[in-house]
Amino acid sequence: MAKSFDALARRTMTPKMRARTAQRTRELLGEYLLSEIRAGRGKSQVEVAAALGIKQPSLSKLEKQADMQVSTLEKIVQALGGELEVIARFPKQAVRLGPFSSRRRRQRRRQGRAAPSLA
Repeated sequence: MAKSFDALARRTMTPKMRARTAQRTRELLGEYLLSEIRAGRGKSQVEVAAALGIKQPSLSKLEKQADMQVSTLEKIVQALGGELEVIARFPKQAVRLGPFSSRRRRQRRRQGRAAPSLA
């Protein structure tokens, strides 16, 4: 009977080694929860909520959501001092999507940028 990797890891690795491996895996995969990103930036929910002009319980709910509008995510990332980029990957190319804020969309339209060819 085959043994699972988790069972092998529990048997051969210390808890500290497993925790380090899990952390490194998350870094490599780039999959973080909003709450982890916020904590990593050294910000409390109260601080970020104030920057967004919302109450702390509202931010708590946002951090727990599995789905949200891109514009909302962009505002949270900006409140944390970052910039949101969304990349659509196609078989032959990757395309950066955005901008999502209405101000940036107006600027982009004024610049007259053409849509990329995805053929």
